[in-house]
Amino acid sequence: MGDTDGVVIVGAGPYGLSVAAHLRAAGVPARVFGRPMALWRDYMPRGMFLKSPGFASSLSSPDGAHRLADFCAANGRPYAASGPAVALGDFAAYGLWFAGQVVPDVEQVLVTGLARAADGYEVTLETGEAVRAARVVVAVGVQHFAAVPEQLAELPGSLCTHSSAHPDLAVFAGRRVIVVGAGQSAVESAALLHEGGADVTLVARTTKIVWNWPWPELDGPRTSLRSPLEGLGPCWRLWAYKRHPELFRYLPRDTRVRLARTVLGPAAADWLGDRVNGKFPVLLGQRLTWAKADGDGVRIGLDGPDGGHQELTADHVIAATGYRPDVGRLAFIDDGLRAGLRTLAGTPVVDRGFGSSARGLYFTGPLVAPTFGPVMRFVCGADFAARTLAARLAGRG
Repeated sequence: MGDTDGVVIVGAGPYGLSVAAHLRAAGVPARVFGRPMALWRDYMPRGMFLKSPGFASSLSSPDGAHRLADFCAANGRPYAASGPAVALGDFAAYGLWFAGQVVPDVEQVLVTGLARAADGYEVTLETGEAVRAARVVVAVGVQHFAAVPEQLAELPGSLCTHSSAHPDLAVFAGRRVIVVGAGQSAVESAALLHEGGADVTLVARTTKIVWNWPWPELDGPRTSLRSPLEGLGPCWRLWAYKRHPELFRYLPRDTRVRLARTVLGPAAADWLGDRVNGKFPVLLGQRLTWAKADGDGVRIGLDGPDGGHQELTADHVIAATGYRPDVGRLAFIDDGLRAGLRTLAGTPVVDRGFGSSARGLYFTGPLVAPTFGPVMRFVCGADFAARTLAARLAGRG
């Protein structure tokens, strides 16, 4: 059994890598387990773009270096601080570059168990190795929390999947596909399916697709009295979520839960409009009532806003219905440990230093959005999280 006198970090996405970078700079030893940038490499369709602009899409290092702009300059890739969207492939490559530059010893093995031990925690790896650590940071991505409507949940995987199951949508060329959802993932997946030769229909219960405002073409963030621009968008409310996540915890509990889920979603980037409008059927205001297998395909029932009912048939349904962070879905956490955690709407309650009710166990990223706000759902939240966690774990906060 291996032991570490430092910290174990579970997850090697933007939050895990950023926390590791700050811990190293603070002199706190850390072992990082996970596949770097797995969410962007394995759970998002090729050809996608980020909703966030370039200036808000950098991982965090203590000296402010190793930004997305630095990677693009060093590797001859296009970069714009704001305006043109960041390609998914460029961002995934950037994350790998960041890991190689700042956290080169990431151990690319998955954690399969996390349980209490006499002197802290025992972390079990998929190799069978067990590591003892006094402190553990859980920085997993949203791929653990895919949400599928109950009407679709009983369909076999051959007929219905979550959007995170398809890094390559080209497999649906020539097939009839229904995409359910109205957020970025749903709208962009539908566009990519159409452009790849699928016969696609987009279905959503909302009565309209919400298009996010276009990002102005600037050199970076700016502040003005009318529209302060930060990583989440140009208005004072979003500015506050980004600049002062430490204050979000003082809002009423129900308000925090609602805002953590609904701010900036479901919505689609404005630049998707020309790839969607008039290109394929978009059925809005439709409530999914049932779904069942129909031979080699699937049939679904919809209730419209006027009380009308219709049925659609397809070869496959893709539920692009987002994610619902819930610590109960992290199968690697021991049942007894999980049962002892204080939670809020399924997410761990954490203090101002990201510490949970289990001493020495920390959570960050989307799992703590109801505590620190919607910025935790975005890459730009990693800077606050990494700096705050490093200060706590180094004994400075």
